[in-house]
Amino acid sequence: MTPMLEVGGLHVSYGQVDAVRGISLSLRSGQIVSVIGPNGAGKTTLLAAVMGLLPSKGTLRFEGEDLSTLDVEARVERGLCLVPEKRELFGELTVLDNLQLGAYANRPRGPALRQRLQSVYDRFPRLAERRAQRADTLSGGERQMLALGRALMSSPRLLMLDEPSLGLAPLIVFEILAIVRSLRQDGVAILLVEQNARAALQSSDHGYVLETGEIALQGESQTLANDPRVQATYLGGGTDDE
Repeated sequence: MTPMLEVGGLHVSYGQVDAVRGISLSLRSGQIVSVIGPNGAGKTTLLAAVMGLLPSKGTLRFEGEDLSTLDVEARVERGLCLVPEKRELFGELTVLDNLQLGAYANRPRGPALRQRLQSVYDRFPRLAERRAQRADTLSGGERQMLALGRALMSSPRLLMLDEPSLGLAPLIVFEILAIVRSLRQDGVAILLVEQNARAALQSSDHGYVLETGEIALQGESQTLANDPRVQATYLGGGTDDE
């Protein structure tokens, strides 16, 4: 099967510092790929480069199309979407306003917009209950749900998640990742950067271990979870030290 996303020999630098050095990875429609590794390994930089937020060298192809000449908005229109670590919600706006802004790139109207909203509410009933509430009054878990829901309003084909479990209680993490896993049934591909290495590998099909800007290990997620090096470095205490 042809990959949905192909990353080849990706290099990203901050001035004289090489944050990402020669990364290559791929994922298919409906596949969840996780990227784990220590703080500063380049995981967030990788997502930002794929989204077009940072300049990069190398190959970036999405559904066979070269992404290098496309800006962020054009990538969103093609079906890429990033949920950043800090979620970046509009706190003074309501839940409904934030969700509607998520659909801005492809601008559905009338029944199409209502259908997308209902689909998000079906996945996140709490957002329906709080649709008129300001985003900055939500709990941490609800804010993460809103960030995900806003991303889904753009009907993404590739959803990139940067630390979706950060700062959340274990039960909420379980709920969020269960929803993420359910997206594969709609053919959505997920590129998951996650501080909780155990949860990431349990939720994904394939995994990459990123260290100092390079891929140190890769393989099926279950195989990585059983790797002695991964267990000793990232799974010993049940969570990664991101």
